[in-house]
Order: sequence, then C-alpha cells, then structure tokens
Amino acid sequence: MNIQQKIVDAEALQKLLHHWWAVEDKVVFTNGCFDVLHVGHVSLLNQCAELGDRVIVGLNSDVSIRKIKGINRPIQEQADRAMILASLKNVDAVILFDEETPLELIKNILPDVLVKGGDYTTQNIVGAAEVAANGGTVKIIELVKGRSSTDIADRIAKL
Repeated sequence: MNIQQKIVDAEALQKLLHHWWAVEDKVVFTNGCFDVLHVGHVSLLNQCAELGDRVIVGLNSDVSIRKIKGINRPIQEQADRAMILASLKNVDAVILFDEETPLELIKNILPDVLVKGGDYTTQNIVGAAEVAANGGTVKIIELVKGRSSTDIADRIAKL
C-alpha cells in the first residue's frame, strides 16, 4: 500500500477493518494532533506496533485542533501531518476527525487495544469504557520527557 492510500476516510477504514478482522489481525488505535512529529510520537507509535498487528492513528483535523488549542494552532496543516504519519512503516491507516475527541471514531472501530500517552489515566481516556466493554484493552505508554509539540513550539518562539 502506498503512503497516500494509508490516509483513509470512514468508508475505506471500514473495508480495511473487515479485511483485518477476517485474517484475525489485532487492531491498535491511538489518536492525537501530531502537530510537530517528534521522538515521543515515534516512540508511542513503535510501542503501538508491538501491541498488535495493525495500527490506526486518529488524527485531529485542523478544525479540531483550533477548537482545543486556539487559533494559532496547528503549526502544520492536516494534509502534511497525515502524510508524515502515513509514511511511517508502523502506521497502517490514518483517519482525520473534526470533533474535539475521537469518541465516535473509537465506537466505530472498537479496537483490540486503545493506546494513549502517560499524561492520561484510564479514567480520562476517551473511549476506554467502550473498548473495555467490547473485550479490548487500554494501554498507557510512558511519555518521553521534554518531548512534546508544545515544548518544540515554545522553543521556536524563543528564537
């Protein structure tokens, strides 16, 4: 599959999911803004790949990020962020969402494993209850300290 084909809409993702489920692939889902890809993101995605056979990334759209982080974000537009994520070998699909949270997306996917970074607890991970109720698991991955898009943006602003 080429890079562009890994960036999917809801219909294409459902087709991929049906195929993956048919061959009993374990599906892992994570989400985020991935505004400036950094080593913390790469570490998270590599660990996602170790937890299953297929990794889906729910990517906050530009509209979604502005709702959450304000009018000065994102730093990179959604098409660029999606292409960068899709180019990573451990990412099997990237799907954009406009909402502030990926709850509806998670309900539609019901992954085997839902992954978030260590700045979350199971109680505040959107979709955790739905995934667990479907027999899936929730995994929290330790963050790489000092590596966040906000840290990078703040350092650039000081230049």
